[in-house]
Amino acid sequence: MKNQLARALADYDNLRKRVETDKNNFEKLANLRLVLKLLPVLDVLKKAQEHVKDPGIAVTIKEFEEAIKTEGIEEIKVKAGDGFNPELMEVIEAVVGKAVNTVAEIVQTGYKIIDGPVIRHTKVKVWQK
Repeated sequence: MKNQLARALADYDNLRKRVETDKNNFEKLANLRLVLKLLPVLDVLKKAQEHVKDPGIAVTIKEFEEAIKTEGIEEIKVKAGDGFNPELMEVIEAVVGKAVNTVAEIVQTGYKIIDGPVIRHTKVKVWQK
């Protein structure tokens, strides 16, 4: 009886841990799906800010970026002149010109989970000969 009780308690403890892990994974997945749906909105706000230079839009963008960072998502930092990295970037156009396999222009910002996989690759134009 004692052994059966010990096994039952161990099984219950394992079940409790598994349910907690599944719950956390579900929350992360649900949050990720929502963030993926909202990233195009952030892109539109950034494009609007390039043209309008409104301080209200700048504050909104900053708050938006802080909110997704609290969900464990960060922007992939890429600038023109960087070497092409296929793990973080997606080429949408090859541009004839300067150094081979370097970024000519960033078309769309990419995002990744902090210390995790890419959820949206940075879309770039790359120099080619």
